[in-house]
Amino acid sequence: MEKLRTPDERFKGLPDYDFSPNYAEVGDGLRLHYVDEGARGGRSVLMMHGEPSWSYLYRHMISPVAAAGHRVIAPDLIGFGRSDKPVNTDDYSYASHVAWMVEWFDGLDLSGVVLFCQDWGGLIGLRLVAARPERFAAIVAGNTMLPTGERAPSDAFTNWQAFSQTVPQFPTGKILQGATERVLSDAEIAAYDAPFPDERYKAGARIFPALVPTSPDQPGAPENREAWKVLRAWEKPFVTCFSDKDPVTAGGDRVFQKLVPGTAGQPHVTIENGGHFLQEDKPQALAQLIIEVAAAL
Repeated sequence: MEKLRTPDERFKGLPDYDFSPNYAEVGDGLRLHYVDEGARGGRSVLMMHGEPSWSYLYRHMISPVAAAGHRVIAPDLIGFGRSDKPVNTDDYSYASHVAWMVEWFDGLDLSGVVLFCQDWGGLIGLRLVAARPERFAAIVAGNTMLPTGERAPSDAFTNWQAFSQTVPQFPTGKILQGATERVLSDAEIAAYDAPFPDERYKAGARIFPALVPTSPDQPGAPENREAWKVLRAWEKPFVTCFSDKDPVTAGGDRVFQKLVPGTAGQPHVTIENGGHFLQEDKPQALAQLIIEVAAAL
């Protein structure tokens, strides 16, 4: 497997992101980066990003949650952020992403974890929960899903999928801005471009939308149906916090609330004036929600 590693200097001086890097090896010698902040004796909070972002997305949430006494862990998926980047799209699959994250998660030996997941952070993070349910104490899900291919995707997602596979140059930073209500600074947009010095680094970011199961027999769909069996029996807290201005995942909160027993009686919220990347629009509200969910355990 041919892989690239983004030079460290690309990550120097990024606004509001001065966390020390941590690394682990997964798969066939792939280096995976993660942020690990806060008290080791505190409750572990796992923040999982999606496409085409990285742990920079959580820069305004990590510190307040850590300051509340928790250990906050935010990995960069393989192909993103400071993690290694296989250069061939064929090296990425839904199954490989789950396997890499399960291997990494097992290496940390965490328990009583609160998961916060958004976008592909849910597609992978909820599979992680299904694989290791005894390790998790609660789930907070925003603007995400666990598709089985039995429901037609939204037009917004279909358009995004087509764009991602055909655009000559994949404009990572501009994509983040296009799905965020808040106006990002030039430096923030550049920070989302930082992991990708050129197009060869973007194989993972480009192929991700095509890996979402949109038919029942597509890779990942059968495994997700099995994962749903775990979620349909999940009685621990499951809180939704979807935003009001995300056409891609609109209505997904109602699906979780209907099917997951642990959603009953929970403090679900709709994040107002939030785009798809609600971590950029309303990080303080999300951090406070996580703190409240953890405090109730």
